Amino acid sequence: MAVQLDDAVDKTAPQTGKGGAPPTRRGGGRRAGRGPRPPAHHSPHPSARRAPYLLLPALLATVVFLGWPMVRNLLLSFQNLNMKELIQHLTDWRGTGNYQEILGSEQFWRVTLRTLVFTAVNVVLIMVLGVLIGLLLARLGKKMRLTLSLALVLAWAMPVIAATTVFQWLFDSRYGVVNWLLDQAGWHAMAHYDWVGTQLSTFFVITVLIVWQSLPFVALNLYAATTTIPRELYEAARMDGAGTWQVFTSVTFPFLKPFFLATTFLEIIWVFKAFPQIFAINEGGPDRLTETLPIYAFTEGVGNLHFGMGAAISLLTIAVLLVMTAYYLRLTLKQEEEL
Repeated sequence: MAVQLDDAVDKTAPQTGKGGAPPTRRGGGRRAGRGPRPPAHHSPHPSARRAPYLLLPALLATVVFLGWPMVRNLLLSFQNLNMKELIQHLTDWRGTGNYQEILGSEQFWRVTLRTLVFTAVNVVLIMVLGVLIGLLLARLGKKMRLTLSLALVLAWAMPVIAATTVFQWLFDSRYGVVNWLLDQAGWHAMAHYDWVGTQLSTFFVITVLIVWQSLPFVALNLYAATTTIPRELYEAARMDGAGTWQVFTSVTFPFLKPFFLATTFLEIIWVFKAFPQIFAINEGGPDRLTETLPIYAFTEGVGNLHFGMGAAISLLTIAVLLVMTAYYLRLTLKQEEEL
């Protein structure tokens, strides 16, 4: 407002020189018919031009440490590499035989479907519970928020194998705390229940573990994102009579839609490629009924010594992830067009 007033004063006030005379310009003034002088274009500083080239070492390191193993894995997927070929240093090219055998196997498609269902269930639970905890953090007082945030950070900081070992102890059939609590609560049939004896119970333990490890990331990031929403929007919504759910759907969710999209995508990738939790709980058992694609690739490649087959399965796993990535990029571009 002050700038506008100053501009208005400058336009209306008469411009005079010394003694009330019109001001003079150097060089005889501006000639009629000419517009304002265009601004001078300054060339960028030499250091600014060299800045992109400083990223070349990082780019080369990425190519070496990520690109070269991918190339080697691709070449390996076209070979028949078992223990005999590995010991004798033989190269037995099989062409697309590994891919044909995998894609024609019912086991691969069962594992793929199981992986997709497992990923969907975990991501839905993670996002719903993480959003609820993040909204709770935004409503708590300072001391309670700090306490809950510290607990979330400690859970997030725990190494994966350490957390998996704790859950193995919690759900142990003989000495597990979960069975003891259920027995004390009156469920005496659960006193010595084997949680890794069936497919559903094993997946239940793995799901609880993965969801527990993922909640801090979603909750803390959501709380941080809610602090960027102007308070006036919430006040206006409440003045219009909006309830808690209406405030979330009309204010919080539209404002944080990019956050939800990006976080969901990251959680899909993290759950889809989960390996140590599933392998450490029961190694994909019982009877390979809890194998997901990463476990399936490891079992065929390292466990059964079919290294070429394992390489092919891992590349097909990456292909599935690329399809999901393409869908995410499509949603992102669509959202940018709407903005």
